[in-house]
Amino acid sequence: MPALSGEWQAALSPEFRKPYYRRLRETVVQEYGSRRIFPPKEEIFTAMHLTPLSKVKVVILGQDPYHEPGQAQGLCFSVPEGVKIPPSLVNIYQELHDDLGCDIPQHGNLKAWAEQGVLLLNTVLTVRAHEAFSHRGIGWEQFTDAIIEILDKEDRPMVFLLWGSPAQKKSEMLKNPKHLILKAPHPSPLSAYRGFFGCRHFSKCNEFLKSHGVEPVDWQIR
Repeated sequence: MPALSGEWQAALSPEFRKPYYRRLRETVVQEYGSRRIFPPKEEIFTAMHLTPLSKVKVVILGQDPYHEPGQAQGLCFSVPEGVKIPPSLVNIYQELHDDLGCDIPQHGNLKAWAEQGVLLLNTVLTVRAHEAFSHRGIGWEQFTDAIIEILDKEDRPMVFLLWGSPAQKKSEMLKNPKHLILKAPHPSPLSAYRGFFGCRHFSKCNEFLKSHGVEPVDWQIR
């Protein structure tokens, strides 16, 4: 399993010493050695590598990585250029268009968001090929909960975009009055019409950031 570095390494160092993390690491190493696992192991921590702790201003929580070949790249909802845009991301782009007038992108690579301070964090960071949620319950949830707790303690304005009931349950961990929590149904085609469309989370997020003297996010993917 790859190593973290920099700010996240320092902030999460207590987790690396806990028994659950040692078991998690052993399980993940064994899985990569015996099965087809996504994302590529060097991309497990891409969200943290691209968005250092001190740069986080928005958090989007996903569930687990895409489980078909070529899709997962360590960022929730994101796929590499050249890969068909998944249905949930199609709906995210539609809401962006309706909310902020953004052009509909031709690809699904969201690294430009991550590089601006949008932490694109799945609550489970690995998955077996063709088996959604197959790494649920092996320890990733405890690790990513630690990340959420670290973020909640940051003494600066931050926006959490919680889409769907699993993400919304994490709001119980968020106590910091300096942070804005926005909730909506998941952008999946199964639920987007129940209130994700029209939630205007992207404009609300930027209005909050600007009102606190923070550079807004350029949501336009080019």
